[in-house]
Amino acid sequence: MKILFASTGIVTGIFIAFAPFAASNQADDTTVRINGYTPGATPFISKMSLTASSTTVLKSIQFTILPKPGSLSRPLSGTYANNYLVDRGFENPQTGEIVLPVYGLYAGYNNTVTLIYRFIDGSSKQANFRITTANFDDPCGYDNPTFLEHRSSTALSYGYVMVKGCNNFAPAIIDTDGALRWVGTTGFSSNTATFFDNAAYLVHGPRLFRIDLDGTFTQVGDYSGIGVTFVHHNVDLGKVGIILEANTTSYYESVDVEVDASGRVLKTWNLADIISAAMRAGGDDPRQFVYATPNDWFHNNSVAYNRADDSLIVSSRENFLICVDYETGAIKWILGDPTKKWHQFASLRRYALTLAPGSLPPIGQHAVSVTYDQNILVFDNGQNSTFQEPPGEQRGYSTPRKYKLDLHAKIATEVWNFELGQSLNCPFCGSVYEDAPLNYLIDFTFINGVATGSLAQLIGVNAADATIFRYQYLSLPGCLVAFNSIPVHLEHTKFPTVGPQALNLSTRGVVSSGDNILIGGFIIRGSERKTVVLRALGPSLRAFGVSGVLSDPVLSVYNASHTLIATNDNWQSDPHNADIQKNGLAPANPVESATLQNLAPGAYTVTVRGANSSSGTGLVELYDLSPQSNSKLANISTRGSVGTGDNVLISGFIVGEVGSATVIVRALGPSLGPLGVSNPLSDPVLTVYDSKGSAIATNDNWHDNNNAIDIQRRGFSPPNPLDSALVLHLPAGSYTAIVRGVNGATGNALVEVYDLD
Repeated sequence: MKILFASTGIVTGIFIAFAPFAASNQADDTTVRINGYTPGATPFISKMSLTASSTTVLKSIQFTILPKPGSLSRPLSGTYANNYLVDRGFENPQTGEIVLPVYGLYAGYNNTVTLIYRFIDGSSKQANFRITTANFDDPCGYDNPTFLEHRSSTALSYGYVMVKGCNNFAPAIIDTDGALRWVGTTGFSSNTATFFDNAAYLVHGPRLFRIDLDGTFTQVGDYSGIGVTFVHHNVDLGKVGIILEANTTSYYESVDVEVDASGRVLKTWNLADIISAAMRAGGDDPRQFVYATPNDWFHNNSVAYNRADDSLIVSSRENFLICVDYETGAIKWILGDPTKKWHQFASLRRYALTLAPGSLPPIGQHAVSVTYDQNILVFDNGQNSTFQEPPGEQRGYSTPRKYKLDLHAKIATEVWNFELGQSLNCPFCGSVYEDAPLNYLIDFTFINGVATGSLAQLIGVNAADATIFRYQYLSLPGCLVAFNSIPVHLEHTKFPTVGPQALNLSTRGVVSSGDNILIGGFIIRGSERKTVVLRALGPSLRAFGVSGVLSDPVLSVYNASHTLIATNDNWQSDPHNADIQKNGLAPANPVESATLQNLAPGAYTVTVRGANSSSGTGLVELYDLSPQSNSKLANISTRGSVGTGDNVLISGFIVGEVGSATVIVRALGPSLGPLGVSNPLSDPVLTVYDSKGSAIATNDNWHDNNNAIDIQRRGFSPPNPLDSALVLHLPAGSYTAIVRGVNGATGNALVEVYDLD
């Protein structure tokens, strides 16, 4: 990791980028020649030919495509680790020949591409090159939308959108300026696709295909052998892999199958069996509600996995949203229109959530998902049932809706919608997804149900609820243009993929003596050792406006047996100081501390004291240098003193590098007293901020949190009701957790981040 997240103010996190160590010579000693390029499978892909005088010292190669003038989307960039190039057959270590796939080029354009070569010793160099691409004949008009509103601001969390359906180049990726940047290479059309493991996954019949961004496609699964006749609607992200919505020889659109990146079947849920069992247990006859193939009694069109309580939320267009336990399939709750047929059965009605006053139930809904604050987001089509009787309410307009669930009281409250004056009607399609907190991509598809060619609108909405772009498309007859569009991040894709996880921790607090020092803890869980860098900063904080800094921090690391395994006063004395430098993590001041450790799975503690019992504000940090190992940081925490003003406890953590991670953040105060900690904070208040300094969640007493039931179920209930806790589903990025005392109270507190992924 080359980025330090240091919280040096009350609200705003500050990022400090350290330049690579300048004394390295590998960049100067290695020649990398660009020989030219050849067109790839589509005009959006080219293969650059390089020759390196030595590849043994090469760490990675990054390409970045310069955006067109006026573009507000962030530049598209990809970084290939050297071992990935070798494993994929793109590099010959004996000859130094490298084939570098560059994807995301503009078609029919003279593209400027910047290459950055990074070397093992931390040095780097770059080169610029131009790639001229051929035109692309786009039958869907993705490259030529009607601009109802051009992109107007950079205040949007995502820069790229995967659109599905309409042509034999599905899926496709556009940027948020409306330019087409990538298309699929299978040669057939499908509405059923997603982006996972840095690749597009596309379904055709009962078969699953993987399309890498370099254009390579492979069949990874054929599920006809387990009775699947067709995979329809969405491919959604699951607990481990992706979830396919399947027709089988027995049931129509009511079976979900989770598979991993290689296509291997992990788990299956048959909603017909699950609902039938519940109805029989409740004294009802499931034959009055559940029907065999070819009856479309359920019409499953999307699934969301909720890591907070290990559940699946399944959208049944005909009936409701239904939540089932991931492992057992037991029904947890149902949210839907009570005027539909399902509500007539007491066995199903017992699971129903009541709608709060002023809230509308979702009907005919699509694209269910879980938002950052554990709310439920759907695209509410407003369309009643077409098979079940009575069919329920009919609204005649469509809108996204977000619901806050109180599972203790069994109440669902609508907390957000985007009705656009109730002017658009998408009876059978459409989607909405949240990217970063309160940043949305809304897809109004099949507007007004035009059978001879349908309209679609893509709308980007930011955290201020402002429309950032609005594009309209007209499909060919019989096609669905922009079906179930999803935001994707191609700004800095890494190969191999780094999955969603909590990475790195930094906490700033006052260091004095006794219990009033900074004490960090972390747990490594998995089967492999993990390489980490631990740092303690003091003097360098002055450059960021921090007063009263710790003049000479001393860092110590202990294992689970409380045995000292490493200590450092001045970082240059660490045996691995050269590796600390190579990773860009050398502290700015020589009296600051750092140590690189290769640690086995287990629990560890790190303390920061002042040399000669000095006191002041310090910063303790943990960096994960091996995020691709088979081990991960399962818990990171810091205990410190909470004062007033700037002297609160400020903890930063990074979720990354792609995807989203579900975390539980806790602030403990009164529960530390029974553990022997002196002067515990009597009543902590926890607030989490994003990288822009915007507060995204806050909690005083943990049981008052809407997701307290999830905290309990996962075994993370704080011991004292005055402690604080939050459950958050956070996209990749940097976050700050600040612990204050109610009414300005002071004392010692513990801030913790638990990774549920």
